[in-house]
Amino acid sequence: MARPFGTKNIESPERMLELFEAYVIETKGNPFLVQDFVGKDGDEVNRKKEKCLTIEGFELYCFREGFIGDLSHYFANTNNSYVDYLTICSHIRKRVRNDQIMGGMAGVYNPSITQRLNGLVEKQQTDITASIKTIPWIDEA
Repeated sequence: MARPFGTKNIESPERMLELFEAYVIETKGNPFLVQDFVGKDGDEVNRKKEKCLTIEGFELYCFREGFIGDLSHYFANTNNSYVDYLTICSHIRKRVRNDQIMGGMAGVYNPSITQRLNGLVEKQQTDITASIKTIPWIDEA
């Protein structure tokens, strides 16, 4: 059965924040296990690698929890239907970005990928101009 017109999948901004906090706890509490080999004998070990927060990861978490798999309407405030959610969405966006930037700066996450995801890549512009001087005695030939 479809939900009634005018209702939202995530019933309140407070509920969205609760879902995000649960996503953070789940994500940070379940690191990647990366196979590695250490020592002179190459002993096999599993190292824990922290997972970073992402908006996509939060959307997937919401879907698994039975809510909605696409939060773009909430974040974009489609048709001004989600005005009450703007502060929470802004907070979530900033927390995700902060996690990625700080993790990249600390070397927990790949700094290059973190920079690109957050538009932090330093851009340099190089302008080259050239002029050609004619030598009079060569032009006469």
